[in-house]
Amino acid sequence: MALIFSPPIAGLLGLVLMNFYKTSAWKRKRQIILRRDKYMCMECKRYGRTTEATTVHHIYPINVRADLKLKSENLISLCNACHEKMHNRETDELTETGKKWVRKVGEISPPLKKF
Repeated sequence: MALIFSPPIAGLLGLVLMNFYKTSAWKRKRQIILRRDKYMCMECKRYGRTTEATTVHHIYPINVRADLKLKSENLISLCNACHEKMHNRETDELTETGKKWVRKVGEISPPLKKF
């Protein structure tokens, strides 16, 4: 599921993603998702816990499905602790918890065709 990039490409991708998170489109969408989820962590909620959400998470990571980066179906509100459990920060791959959310939402829309 994770793509492997050479260091220059990985650095460029990180820069592009950081710039994305500063856009007004992302900031608006983030607020919409937090309100939709009533500012509650959706992972904690699955286990009957009530925790304030502080982060909006891409279920399908942007480096895998950039076409879904602003799709509401691909976004969930999480607390910081649960967000850290979604992907391995060293390998940038989804953890088993992150993969469970991918399976839970299923295929959102077909991937973009490559020509």
